[in-house]
Amino acid sequence: MKHILIVNGPNLNLLGLREPDIYGCQSMDDCLEMLRRTFPEVELDYYQSNVEGELIDRMQEAFGIADGIVLNAGAYTHTSIALHDCIKAIGTPVVEVHISNIYQREDYRHTSLISGACIGVISGFGLDSYRLAIEALLKRQ
Repeated sequence: MKHILIVNGPNLNLLGLREPDIYGCQSMDDCLEMLRRTFPEVELDYYQSNVEGELIDRMQEAFGIADGIVLNAGAYTHTSIALHDCIKAIGTPVVEVHISNIYQREDYRHTSLISGACIGVISGFGLDSYRLAIEALLKRQ
């Protein structure tokens, strides 16, 4: 069985409530339920934190355990060299995910400091971005 960790950054605990015109009306619990039905052969773990260091700690804990990581770093995407360095250090394949199309939003969201450490980026397909990321990780292995 493949093991994939999904990590969400700041404010993504508010999915379904936060700016539904951008992020939709479904919660992450709804998304996880759909993902577990879609990928019954995959062990899916989920972690969310609003704290950068906790995201790093959780990804480091997954080193040698998870076959891949789906990372929606939220606003830390645009600010965190520490997340970039963590991804490089653990060597686990990471797919960067964004629910919205970051290139249709504010200019400061157009730059990702983590993309260079990730195997790919999926942006703009709503919560379906998580499914696409898992499919990419499974095809890679």
